[in-house]
Amino acid sequence: SEGGKLLVVPMLGSHWLSMQEVVEKLSERGHEVVVLAPEVSWQMETTQAYKVVTHPVSQTLEELDNAF
Repeated sequence: SEGGKLLVVPMLGSHWLSMQEVVEKLSERGHEVVVLAPEVSWQMETTQAYKVVTHPVSQTLEELDNAF
């Protein structure tokens, strides 16, 4: 397949853990992947496989932890 551009907007937590492997495989196949994540999040880092772009949120990390 030809590589394309993908925007990924994952849910936090376990959804992202499952999706991350798929996103990395898509990148390996030539797709340019951008992951849109809140500034306050767990385990979302930029890697060579994909780029993370953050957006501002009103929640703190402590509030996020308490919510779960």
